[in-house]
Amino acid sequence: MQVRAKKNLGQHFLTDKNIARDIVDSLKATNLSRILEIGPGMGVLTNFLLENKNYETFVIEIDHESVEYLHKHFPQLKDRIIEGDFLQLDLESQISDQPFALIGNLPYNISSQIFFKVLENKELIPEVVCMLQKEVAKRICSGPGSKVYGILSVFLQAWYNIEYLIDVPEYVFDPPPKVQSAVIRLTANGRTDLGCNETLFRKVVKQAFNQRRKMLRNSIKSFSSRIEELDAMLLTRRPEQLSVAEFIDLTNSIEKLLNN
Repeated sequence: MQVRAKKNLGQHFLTDKNIARDIVDSLKATNLSRILEIGPGMGVLTNFLLENKNYETFVIEIDHESVEYLHKHFPQLKDRIIEGDFLQLDLESQISDQPFALIGNLPYNISSQIFFKVLENKELIPEVVCMLQKEVAKRICSGPGSKVYGILSVFLQAWYNIEYLIDVPEYVFDPPPKVQSAVIRLTANGRTDLGCNETLFRKVVKQAFNQRRKMLRNSIKSFSSRIEELDAMLLTRRPEQLSVAEFIDLTNSIEKLLNN
């Protein structure tokens, strides 16, 4: 299936049906009654999603021409085609107030913003299967000690188990992107509470990685004039060396300084 890409949207449409089926087959959707596909384009994933009668498929597409195509070729979707921006979508009122899965070939230029939207709605989204730029996929999946481990890695791994599934070659897209692609799966890890002040946790992680080349004693010193009271060994480490659990412990330690 050859389709015209909307380059201004950062979209490259998948044309290989075998890979499309592999992506859809990666979706577990255990005990979920609804699926939301982001950016279906001309429906290469949608075709396979609609084969499964165990859940309802919803799609959201920002490009008007693609929306018209979907209405014409997927009448079974009826009123489940949403024309709009996923980043602006009220998921609870427009999709479901019960948990649902997310799937899609994410526009590369806004993939990080989509994941932050997922985090804001993590109670509603226990599973995500998506194709995105390989560089971003590696970053999200990386663990402590990796040079690409960063803010998004920590935030997502705090709430999800993340699996790197497959590489996707450039030639299966129209037009072929200038970057490599990959498919990953996020599955809720069952955590309902971080065990720390979540707002402060986000601030600590962001502040630490905003100066990732510095030791923690320098990158987080703005939180308290008493930072040197923390464990001396911890203060000599850099943010990419800390696991999610260690960032949680660090947050609790900083909060104690602030409250005493």
